[in-house]
Amino acid sequence: MTSAPQSIAGDFLSLLANHNVSPLRVDATHAAPVETQATTVFAFHFADGVLMAGDRRATAGNVIVTDRVDKVIELDAHSLLAIAGVPATAFEMARVLQTSFEYYRRSQLQSLSLPAKVRALARLLRDNLPMTMQGIGVVVPLFAGVDTSVQPHKPQIYFYDPLGAQFQAVGYATSGSGSQTIRSVLSYQERYAQPRPSEMTLPQAVQFALRLLMTASEFDSATGGVRPDSQAFATLKVLRADGVETISDAQQAQWLKG
Repeated sequence: MTSAPQSIAGDFLSLLANHNVSPLRVDATHAAPVETQATTVFAFHFADGVLMAGDRRATAGNVIVTDRVDKVIELDAHSLLAIAGVPATAFEMARVLQTSFEYYRRSQLQSLSLPAKVRALARLLRDNLPMTMQGIGVVVPLFAGVDTSVQPHKPQIYFYDPLGAQFQAVGYATSGSGSQTIRSVLSYQERYAQPRPSEMTLPQAVQFALRLLMTASEFDSATGGVRPDSQAFATLKVLRADGVETISDAQQAQWLKG
C-alpha cells in the first residue's frame, strides 16, 4: 500500500481536495427555495470553563419549522461547534470537521492542535464563499476548544464572519437573530452586575443562559427561548479542560428555579 503524499498527511480536507471531492459543493439557482434558518447561539466563560448554548427553533421565512434542533455539536472530546444560519450547510460542516479531527488523530497518533481546528472551520467557511455571496447557505458559527498542548488547559471561544475570518472572544460571543439582545445583556452583566459571567458557578451560569434565551425570545420571533411549562429547554454544553458535559433538561429545570 502506498503512503499518502506528505502534503496531505493527516489533513482530511486536503485529502478530499486531492481527489477532487468537495463536501460543500452545491449549485444555486435563482429559484432556490426558502431556506431553513437556525438561531440563536452564544458562549461565555464561567468559573469552571465555557458554557455554550443555543435555542432549539428553526424557521423558514415566517414559518416555525421545528423547536427540536440541537445547535450545539460536540466535534470531539475537546471542541464544540454552535451553529447559526442554514442547518443543512452547518451540519455538513460539523460532520466534515468530526471526520477530519478523527482522521488526524488516527493517522498522526495525536490530536489536532486548537489553532489547526480553528483554521479548519475557517477553511470550510471560505469554501462556502460562493454560496454565501449568493445569500444561500450562509453559516455564522461559534467554536470553543481546549489547547491541550499549552498549560494550563483553558477553553477558548472563537467567532467567525460568513467569509471565514476568525476572532478569539475574550469573555463571550454570540450569533444568530437573537444575538444582539443576548450580547447586550452579557455586556451589562460583565461590566456592571454581580456576579460577572466569568465568576459564575455552573448552576448560576445555566440559570443565566436560560434567562438570556427567554429574554431574546421576547424580542425575536425566530428565537425559541425556554418554556419550562411545556418542557421546552435549550441545548447547553459545558467545555472544561477535561472534556465536554451536556446539561440535561432535568438539570436545566432544577437550576432555572434557583
